[in-house]
Amino acid sequence: MTSNSTKFKIVLASPRGFCAGVERAVAIVELALVKYGAPVYVRHEVVHNRHVVNRLRNLGAVFVDELVDVPNASILIYSAHGVSQEIRRKAQKRGLTVFDATCPLVTKVHMEVARLHLSGKTIIMIGHKGHPEVDGTMGQIDRDMYLVENTSDVAALPDLQGEDIAYVTQTTLSVDDTNEVVSALRKRFPNIIGPRRDDICYATQNRQVAVKKLAQNCQLILVVGSPSSSNSRRLQEVAQQDTNSYLIESTQDINPGWLPGVERVGLTAGASAPENVVDEVLSFLSQQGGELVKSDEAASEPIVFSLPPGLTAHAS
Repeated sequence: MTSNSTKFKIVLASPRGFCAGVERAVAIVELALVKYGAPVYVRHEVVHNRHVVNRLRNLGAVFVDELVDVPNASILIYSAHGVSQEIRRKAQKRGLTVFDATCPLVTKVHMEVARLHLSGKTIIMIGHKGHPEVDGTMGQIDRDMYLVENTSDVAALPDLQGEDIAYVTQTTLSVDDTNEVVSALRKRFPNIIGPRRDDICYATQNRQVAVKKLAQNCQLILVVGSPSSSNSRRLQEVAQQDTNSYLIESTQDINPGWLPGVERVGLTAGASAPENVVDEVLSFLSQQGGELVKSDEAASEPIVFSLPPGLTAHAS
């Protein structure tokens, strides 16, 4: 039911939504469809968002988990999360036409892993088991890496004191949680070395800082994003430290019972969530009596990642 009076304020987080890596990955699929026509095959969901994946699927993208599902002489696109070297070798052996939509910040971690491996380091990765970015990163070398998600995992590691040890991290983790794990690693292995620059991506950090600030002044935070999106889940968790927060994929996930007594609702979106869904949530909240107020400007994000050479001619 539409309200005739303002019941609460709506504050938008800034920045929010698509990051440069997601923009690039989605553009690669779209441009490949323009150049080659449907179908084009994408290894894994190109980004973790149902709305984005369904739209691309309707345009002719086919999402697969295994290369065996990609016909010969097809166009194959790697998702933004990256793939293992084994996947790359198999695709090359089959002669598939490949476009790499791996986020350049994930590629940076892959290169760091390769460098550490060549220097003889034993590598520990901080990340979530089963996440495609973690699988791709750990598949960059032909030697086992250790995976830790929390401080308990650090305590369960074998004694590596006599080895040269280094760590890398999944790019979409919570900054605070990662720092806690890094501290535990350094306490147990004082000689461990980390990346020369923080592996957690700028977009993840910026969105977490913005939602943390928002949560300190709002009684409710809504995070637009998919449950399969690591960075979206982290935003909800960060906000939950200060106020009530919920991860929603669409307006259908909003319980109007959350709103009574709330004076300010903060709204943000994960790095793979499209802005049109944020607009739909804004419209819904307005119908419930919300009024949008100007949000504080946060970190600007002027970064743009270049497209693969074979597709640039088709970019507008």
